Amino acid sequence: MKLIRFGQPGAEKPGLYIDGTRRDLSGHFADWDRGFFNAGGLEELRTLAAKAGDLPEVPEDTRWGSPVARPGKVICIGLNYSDHAAESGMDIPKEPIVFQKGSNTVVGPYDDILIPRGSEKTDWEVELGIVMGRDARYLASESEAAAYIAGYCISHDVSERAFQIERGGQWTKGKSCDTFNPLGPWVATPEEIADVQNLDMGLSVNGSQRQSGNTATMIFNCRFLVYYLSQFMTLEAGDLISTGTPPGVGLGMKPPQYLKAGDEVELTIAGLGCQRQVCKNA
Repeated sequence: MKLIRFGQPGAEKPGLYIDGTRRDLSGHFADWDRGFFNAGGLEELRTLAAKAGDLPEVPEDTRWGSPVARPGKVICIGLNYSDHAAESGMDIPKEPIVFQKGSNTVVGPYDDILIPRGSEKTDWEVELGIVMGRDARYLASESEAAAYIAGYCISHDVSERAFQIERGGQWTKGKSCDTFNPLGPWVATPEEIADVQNLDMGLSVNGSQRQSGNTATMIFNCRFLVYYLSQFMTLEAGDLISTGTPPGVGLGMKPPQYLKAGDEVELTIAGLGCQRQVCKNA
């Protein structure tokens, strides 16, 4: 299944993307949120998905929202691709590098990116996102983690490098500016993805390829990350984990290049669709 949400910001409704058509599920569910996932909503949803033709269609001109409701947490993993670590001139981490970004950064996949006031180093990062399907704490193993994953999506971890690196080394303030996490267009449940550790991914700016990679070069795989994080915090259903980015970020270019107003960014991950954003000044 491919979970979507649609409608104006703050008033999104839940739906499914089926055979190229968006279907409205708001008559059956309130939202794709922690309550839905923890109540076993995905199983009920599968029954309805089998009757897709009976569900109302969403008008084509309706905005695509984030495919899940505002997460309780957005947890990010730094330097999780071996080729990106090499690009950055940094050693392979012995354990995942963990940081968080504000959950209010999550917006729709085609919403504008707002370049922060005073920013000269707003950067792009295509990432695979994991959406939690159950609350998880102290999982016993990596294999156990599979049952706690609701699905996968494209997560754009937009970053302001000066705020992140040059303003006291506080990654959170370089990651938490408004609109800095476009998500979607859909969350694909695990059965939709043959091998989540072998997905091509890419990002272009103004039609020029910047990032090209594959989830096969992750240092720490998706299931391990869920298991690992559960040892330190409760992962709640609906939380988002952004799993790191492949090479090609603006910071790593020689000379570095960054986003500016008017730029158009496009992101793809195999099986997870395409995002597109236009940059505007905040």
